[in-house]
Amino acid sequence: MRFHALSLLLILCCVCLAATQVSYDDCCLKYVRKLSRSTQKHAIAYKIQKADGGCNISALVFIMKRGRMICANPNETWAVTLKENLDAKSAKPIPRDSRKLRPLSRKG
Repeated sequence: MRFHALSLLLILCCVCLAATQVSYDDCCLKYVRKLSRSTQKHAIAYKIQKADGGCNISALVFIMKRGRMICANPNETWAVTLKENLDAKSAKPIPRDSRKLRPLSRKG
């Protein structure tokens, strides 16, 4: 009887530990201090990680060309600059030719 209770308790502990580790798979646990300019060129996107129930720290998570994710402190100057550069690249430019902006006219 004691053996069964002990084995059940051990199994429950293992399940609980496994469940808590799964929740941190997509969270940054530490920051990269600095990225070289050549490495920053490979960043194609970013996402913002907030410190909430699932993650312990706030971070900017940069996604690189080959899918690698790099975590940065959102208060670091280089990280904010890289984020702004990525935002500027994704923004659509405004056409300079005003003829392209002419409204469509209806006949009738």
